[in-house]
Amino acid sequence: MSLTAYQRVRTIAENPRATEYRLVGQITGEMIAARDSGLKGAALMPILHRNREMWSTFSTDCGSPGNALAPSLRASIISLALWVDRFTSDVVAGRESIEDLIGVNRLIIEGLAPETMAA
Repeated sequence: MSLTAYQRVRTIAENPRATEYRLVGQITGEMIAARDSGLKGAALMPILHRNREMWSTFSTDCGSPGNALAPSLRASIISLALWVDRFTSDVVAGRESIEDLIGVNRLIIEGLAPETMAA
């Protein structure tokens, strides 16, 4: 099966929560690999940009009127996205470590984990 066909089938079969779980896991894995390889500051920009984009998308989605999440959860996600945006600038400037961004993403992964994994 070609990669395109596989991706098309996965898009049809995968629910949004599973997609978010997979995406946050991939980006967090990339941040861990960057940290473990000793990357610092501007060298982290490609993965930090990707993480920022993901959080920006989550924030935009939570601000949409049709979003079915509880208002308090939506507000929390938007708040986290704003924090990620600000904190990322500090990581790039060398004032902070990438570790806190990894930690936040890991908490989100735990929250998105399928029921069988969360128990």
